[in-house]
Amino acid sequence: MNSPIVLQAQPGAGNIQTMILLGAMILVFYFFMIRPQTKKAKEAKKFQQDLQKGDKIVTIAGIHGTVNKVNEDGTLSLEVNPGSYLKIEKSAISIEWSQQLNKPAVIADKKA
Repeated sequence: MNSPIVLQAQPGAGNIQTMILLGAMILVFYFFMIRPQTKKAKEAKKFQQDLQKGDKIVTIAGIHGTVNKVNEDGTLSLEVNPGSYLKIEKSAISIEWSQQLNKPAVIADKKA
């Protein structure tokens, strides 16, 4: 009787390649996902800490207003209409929309 031939891989041959591939995947996740999110979170925290009276902001819910007073308890008073105020948390401020709102308008040159 003929016995079946069994092929066996050499031990340790693919382990190094697997470890290199796994390390490369971790680096890709870090540089393309984790690092940008932490950088964005730091910018948002700094933006919220540096708020002052008179700053124009937009909340996450889409409410536009002007900062009337920054309170010590992590809230601020937001004037949405003259004489109309809302008390909101600093964490409810959308940094992207607020920065877009405060960006100076660019006037395009039109040639006739």
